[in-house]
Amino acid sequence: MSSAVKHDMTLVDNRAPNVGRQFFDRVEATPHREAYRYPKGDRWESQTWKETGEHVTRLAAGLVALGLEPEQRVGIASGTRFDWILADLAVMCAGGATTTVYPSTIGEDVGYILADSECRVVFAEDDTQIAKLTERKSELPHLEKVITFDGATDDDWVIGMADLEKLGEKLLADRPTAVQERIDATGPDALATLIYTSGTTGRPKGVRLRHSSWTYEGAAIQAQGILDENDLQFMWLPMAHSFGKVLLSTQLACGFATAVDGRVDKIIDNLAVVRPTFMGAAPRIFEKAHGRIVTMQASEGGLKEKIFKQAFKVGLERDRLVREGKPVPFLLARQHQLFDKLVFSKIRERFGGRVRFFISGAAALNREIAEWFHAAGIVILEGYGMTESSAGSVVNHPDDYRFGSVGQVFPGSELKIAEDGEILIKGPGVMEGYHNLPEQTAETLSDDGWLHTGDIGEIDADGFLRITDRKKDLFKTSGGKYIAPSAIESQFKAICPYASQFLVHGSERNFVVALITLDPDAMEGWAAENGMAGASYADIVGSQQVHDLVGGYVETLNQRLNRWETIKKWILLDHDLSVESGELTPSLKVKRKVVEQNYKDDIEKLYA
Repeated sequence: MSSAVKHDMTLVDNRAPNVGRQFFDRVEATPHREAYRYPKGDRWESQTWKETGEHVTRLAAGLVALGLEPEQRVGIASGTRFDWILADLAVMCAGGATTTVYPSTIGEDVGYILADSECRVVFAEDDTQIAKLTERKSELPHLEKVITFDGATDDDWVIGMADLEKLGEKLLADRPTAVQERIDATGPDALATLIYTSGTTGRPKGVRLRHSSWTYEGAAIQAQGILDENDLQFMWLPMAHSFGKVLLSTQLACGFATAVDGRVDKIIDNLAVVRPTFMGAAPRIFEKAHGRIVTMQASEGGLKEKIFKQAFKVGLERDRLVREGKPVPFLLARQHQLFDKLVFSKIRERFGGRVRFFISGAAALNREIAEWFHAAGIVILEGYGMTESSAGSVVNHPDDYRFGSVGQVFPGSELKIAEDGEILIKGPGVMEGYHNLPEQTAETLSDDGWLHTGDIGEIDADGFLRITDRKKDLFKTSGGKYIAPSAIESQFKAICPYASQFLVHGSERNFVVALITLDPDAMEGWAAENGMAGASYADIVGSQQVHDLVGGYVETLNQRLNRWETIKKWILLDHDLSVESGELTPSLKVKRKVVEQNYKDDIEKLYA
């Protein structure tokens, strides 16, 4: 699994000066290759790079015609879709800077983000997003125009995408080089994007990312030879999140096509139709897929379940021997071939059958889940970074990866561990700072350019980084023992296929407790098999049967933990955590402080 990975540093050093140039370099290099694919009704439509270039030019010219000046902000309040990408490219080609807004963001926060960033124009997906802007129009003195993808227009404040293109066509008829002039005038250090981090507490902070950061991110992946023009990406990630954005920059540098559809409930269906070679996702997606496959097999029971379990026993054993550089016995190899036909090939087919690898980011992936997928012939490469480092700083390579690690640092960047164990990053991807927040910037960025990540980790002799926990999440029991909650939490999710969230609590307490939620889809399947079909989620998880079921998994977890880490008491919540409730970030990370505050009374009862 280990081989030398050579980096072509010329790609990193001689990259395009800005995203507009990077985009049109790609259009010129491969004009007739497919660039994007997107759903239109029941079928998928496609655009070449040349067609996309023409589309973006008209939209960018439309923004210039509206009076957008260099580095002025343009908001995009929308889910992931092709129009989002067109709008983002148009903003940067016009010399403006994109401010991203999640479609799930509440009106009050939308108002704050657009006012703080002084957005002149906003792309709004539909009437729901337009309503948030209309309600707060008086708070947004800089906002002059709203452009909607699907919403109702009023020919004055709100216009459609076609209207913007017409404005652009008119300007280009008089000034054919208007967009090219903007691109030529945009320097590497110009502001490209403002991403407001969905902080776990307080107001979101605007992370200022330069054009040079995005061109670097794409060039760094290209330099490692991880992806090329022959790949096909499936993109569902929130484009308002840096993980989604960084994969767009990577596409411009590497030239592969991207199929775009942000509907999370359609991921599995879409994978079967699109048949991508890779996809980025948060760990929760892999946990759900793992849980679903395991519980489906368990429900079939009998011989099928026996074959399934034996297949993974053989697959995991074979993988272990290969990793350790030991020979695989003849009989084990033959068994593996048989189980690959009977079990593993069918699992790969669920994901389209062509996946070279998945990329996992935004939170820690449990090692056992990564090994389980690997046994089935599906590689999940973990990467690491933050919004403050343009999402990508460290990644495993398809030819050189280690389970439990997030890989090696990108070419052109540096990584080190501070005395207290905190991971520090330095390089072209690191942000300029937080928008209008000099004090917070000084706390996070040192004078010599090192970004303090807030994560704890270690680097092995070969340069592979392992994350052990969030600095602020580590806690000490009243007995003086330090506990890393995320390590315990991810273990439970690997053990219990029904788990959605598992939150460990015990700071300054004499024992550790947990809040548990179960996956609604998985529990619906369980209920159908156990005489509770049609019952509500609350009734299912409130039943003695489910309490005993979960208790068994907690017991299994405790057998793996140090005595002081074991879960002494726990509670099953009668609903799952969600983005809408404000308890999860849009990248599906738990807002620990929010959850602990919301269930403070429940936690206190566990200690009573």
